[in-house]
Amino acid sequence: MPRAGLNPEVVTAAAAELLDEVGPDGMTMGMLAERLGVKTPSLYKHVESIADLVHRIAIQAALEVADSVRDATQGKAGSEALAAMAQAMRVYFTQHPGRAAAANSALPAGPDDPILEARARVLESYAAVLSGYGLDPDQEVHAVRMLRSALQGFTELEATDGFQFDTSIDQSFQWMIDLIDAGLRTAATSKT
Repeated sequence: MPRAGLNPEVVTAAAAELLDEVGPDGMTMGMLAERLGVKTPSLYKHVESIADLVHRIAIQAALEVADSVRDATQGKAGSEALAAMAQAMRVYFTQHPGRAAAANSALPAGPDDPILEARARVLESYAAVLSGYGLDPDQEVHAVRMLRSALQGFTELEATDGFQFDTSIDQSFQWMIDLIDAGLRTAATSKT
């Protein structure tokens, strides 16, 4: 019989916190069981495997990112929305590196996998921010890919101490956002 108070959501939430602390390669079911005060086999009453657990975390993380971006950009447009989204993502990825890694590496198990809906919500946030630039519809997918690559790449490098120069990382981040903003404005005025 499953331990009272333990369910897939509780197990996933505890695993997400652990994943942020130890990283994707460091988390084990044994560590999680210890944290939850149960024996390792008890976890398998709530999740199928560590892969299933990491997949659940990826879904949770994508939904959290989507909510964070939505909240940060509410009522904003153009460069103000871009800056708010960028900062929200930077904060999330910095505070939750394990979850972010899980979300970035999760593969859908099929057409009904909840990760697809969660990722769609994140992409809707990107699209909402980009709508303020008036891009040609043919340019939007390129803009989403560029924005995702720049923001996730920067935050991943920052999280792993990948920036070795003495220059302020905050200034570099703002410089990148200003450059993206200028590029999006230019792209909007030179529609193909």
